[in-house]
Amino acid sequence: MEELKQKLKVQIIEALNLQDTRPEDIDDNAPLFGEGLGLDSIDSLELMVLLERHYQIKVEDPREGRKILQSVQSMAEFIQSKQQPA
Repeated sequence: MEELKQKLKVQIIEALNLQDTRPEDIDDNAPLFGEGLGLDSIDSLELMVLLERHYQIKVEDPREGRKILQSVQSMAEFIQSKQQPA
């Protein structure tokens, strides 16, 4: 899980072109939107594309997307839950 969270942080920084941000600057549980990283709705679309491109996960329901994209921790948990064999 730690490795996945670290990888996600790097992918978020690259996908959103956060030039002044390092992976260690992003707290696992900090909100990605609003007070945390201060992302906006355009960024959320980029994160959805990231999930689809890197993890083959498509999020259909915007309400579900809001929960998934709350933090690096919530994204990692969601990815792990989708990658577990059924």
